Amino acid sequence: MARVLVGVSGGIAAYKTLEAVRLAIKTGHAVRVIQTPTSERFVGRASFAAITGAPVLGGEFEPDPARGAYPGEPVPDRAPISHLALVERAEAYLIAPASANTLAKLAHGFADNLLTAAALAAPCPVAVAPAMNQRMYRHPATQANLARLEQRGVRIVPPGEGDLASHGEYGIGRLAEPAELLEACEALLRPPTWAGLRVLVSAGGTREPIDTVRYIGNRSSGKMAFALAREAARRGAEVTVVAAATTGTPPPQARLVRVQTAAELARACEREFERCDVLLMAAAVADFRPAKPAAAKLKKEHGVPVLELEPTDDVLGALVARRRRDQVMVGFAAEHGAGAVESGRGKMARKRLDAIVVNDISRPGIGFDADENLVTILSRTGAERRVEQSSKAQVARAVLDEVERLRREPREEADGARMGARSTAGV
Repeated sequence: MARVLVGVSGGIAAYKTLEAVRLAIKTGHAVRVIQTPTSERFVGRASFAAITGAPVLGGEFEPDPARGAYPGEPVPDRAPISHLALVERAEAYLIAPASANTLAKLAHGFADNLLTAAALAAPCPVAVAPAMNQRMYRHPATQANLARLEQRGVRIVPPGEGDLASHGEYGIGRLAEPAELLEACEALLRPPTWAGLRVLVSAGGTREPIDTVRYIGNRSSGKMAFALAREAARRGAEVTVVAAATTGTPPPQARLVRVQTAAELARACEREFERCDVLLMAAAVADFRPAKPAAAKLKKEHGVPVLELEPTDDVLGALVARRRRDQVMVGFAAEHGAGAVESGRGKMARKRLDAIVVNDISRPGIGFDADENLVTILSRTGAERRVEQSSKAQVARAVLDEVERLRREPREEADGARMGARSTAGV
């Protein structure tokens, strides 16, 4: 398979890197590890050495018993320059966890330890997976460092949201899960199949004002849309996300356009639609809005207000009417209970979509504001694929795999095949 170099900086999340290394080796990759001295306070060298079957290095002037060789390779006769050999021969370099301090060093070209020196000398693709306290992650300095690294072509593996190392603290800053770290490594090893493609993703739930304080909304978190955007960016696409109300973390690789109402989302999508090649309409757009929102806060002592609702515009329908033949358009349908797939099939036909992703939100633990989903992907070609309950990242991969298949099949051929099938069925 491939030679993968893993750099480990200081942080309690280093234990996840152990599992990621184990997964990489199980997949067939040869792995070497570099650790900073601080990282050894959390996970010792012996643990990584035992898993990789190779010595772990921590200093620039420390001799490498394997002389730069990766597991399964013969040891060279001559000792190479220690701080260059491993990265010179690597096909991918993953730094996980990447602490705030390490990110700052990488962004500004410091090479004061073996990990950062290897990054500066890397001829291979590099990925960094930040992990830190949420306040450190959100600090403008850290965000600027991540943006600078991304501009240089470094792949960012975004942190997750959840319980943090500090007792009782919750937020963004958790190191990506081991399977995601492995996926990031393998993404570095693959050519960007979507390079040159422009993907437009809508995300979150719209909020339709009742007055200046209250609104009609829904439970959409944007997590599924952000997973789609992250996967499209991983495949090399240029991604724009039009996001209404969300609780998920947007991918740093995507351009983000913030909106609130269905009307604002429609206008933003219309502006972006003409230049996109793939539309992933994952936002939960309100079907109705108050006809006459109050210009001030409605007071409780004035009695219960009577709300007159009016329909919002059909955002997806309006975009379909303007589509180019080479655009792929994917809709999403949150259905409830029996008949979910058939309802989704009807929506796909009415909206004239290329595919629709149906999920039954009546099942607990999936769908809105959850980390997992269970969906059925329906296609204009008649294909039907059920994705069993799994992470939204895995669902996103399945959806974009279907988009790739649809892009390979010209619309004229697909339409002709369906017409032919109908004719045959009627004979």
